[in-house]
Amino acid sequence: MRSGCQIDFFLRPIEWLNPFQKLPSGMSKPDTTTTAMDADVATATPERAPTAYVVRYGIMRHLGEFSVRGADRYRRGDEVVVRTNRGVEWGEVLCPAGKRTRKFLGGDSGSGKILREVSVQDRQSRDEAAPIETQFFREADEMIREWKMQMKLVECERILGGERLLFYYVAEQRVDFRELVKAMAKRFKCRIELRQIGVRDEAKLLADYGDCGKPVCCNTHLTEMPPVSMKMAKLQKATLDPNKISGRCGRLKCCLRYEYDTYEAHRKELPKVGATAVTKIGEGKVIAQELLARKVIVQYEGGRRVLTDEAEILTVIKGGNRDAKKSSQQKPTDNPAAGADSQKDSEQ
Repeated sequence: MRSGCQIDFFLRPIEWLNPFQKLPSGMSKPDTTTTAMDADVATATPERAPTAYVVRYGIMRHLGEFSVRGADRYRRGDEVVVRTNRGVEWGEVLCPAGKRTRKFLGGDSGSGKILREVSVQDRQSRDEAAPIETQFFREADEMIREWKMQMKLVECERILGGERLLFYYVAEQRVDFRELVKAMAKRFKCRIELRQIGVRDEAKLLADYGDCGKPVCCNTHLTEMPPVSMKMAKLQKATLDPNKISGRCGRLKCCLRYEYDTYEAHRKELPKVGATAVTKIGEGKVIAQELLARKVIVQYEGGRRVLTDEAEILTVIKGGNRDAKKSSQQKPTDNPAAGADSQKDSEQ
C-alpha cells in the first residue's frame, strides 16, 4: 500500500511532474531516466498552431478547408461561424487541415474562412431563423403548386447571414424554373437557389434512423454515395428480399458496399466453385465457398461433403465452370471458315 505522500503525489495535477519545479517537502524526486522516445520528444520543435481546419457546414453536410484568423485555435466539435462561397454559415470543426485531409477531400471541396466561434447572439439568430424557414417552405410549396411545376419540394435552407435562400427538390425530369425563381426572389427579398437532388439525397435530409437502430450513414459520415448492385448482396449471401435490403431511400442499402471489396478479394483467392481440389483426404469437387472463414466445401466420392480450410488444400486442378467458359471463349479457331460456319449455325 502506498504511503500518504505517494498517494498525494498521484492525485496532484500533472504540473507536479515537471522536473524543473521544486517539489513539496516529503516528496522524492521522480525517476528522470531518459529513454529514446523521451529524447525525441525533448528535441522536437514546438507544435505550430494549425492555419486551417476541416469544417462541416450546411444541411447537406458539406466539407471544406477553412483558414483561421491569426493564431486562433479550435478543437474538434467546436461550433464556428464561417464564410463560404454561399455566404455566412454555421459550421462544426472536425480536425486540423493538412496534406492527408486534402487528399481525402479532393479538389471539389469547399473553402473559406473561419470568422469566429459561435456566440450567444448567433445561437439566438439560428433559433429565430427556424420558424422563418418553415414559413418560407410552405409559401414556396404553394407557389410550386400554383405554377404547376412537376417537382416535389424537400427542404429549405436559409443561410445564417440571411443573404441566400436554398430550396432542395426532387423531380423525375429536368424542370425549367427560371420564372419561378424570379417570382420567389421578388417575394422573399433575397437570392434564391433551387437545387435538384436524388432520392438518396432526400433520405440524407429527411431520414433519421436505419434498420440497424443507428442514424443513417448518409446523414452521418458518408460524403459520397456510390452505386450499390444486387451482385454485392448475392456475394455476401444476404437476403434478396428488397424490403429487407433497401434503405430509407428505397434503394439498396449503402452498407452492402462496405465489405464488398473484402468478399471479392477472398473470392478470388479461394478455389472457384466447380474446380477440383486435392486435400489430405483425397480429390474432390468444390461446391461452395465460405468467404469470411476462408474455407470451401469439398464434395468427395460417395457424396461426402467436408468443410475444408484454405491451408488444408494441397493443390487445385483447374477445370471449374468459369474456367471452362473462359477457355471456350478464348480458344482460337484454326480454320476461319469453320468458325464462320459455326457462327451461322449458332445464329440459326
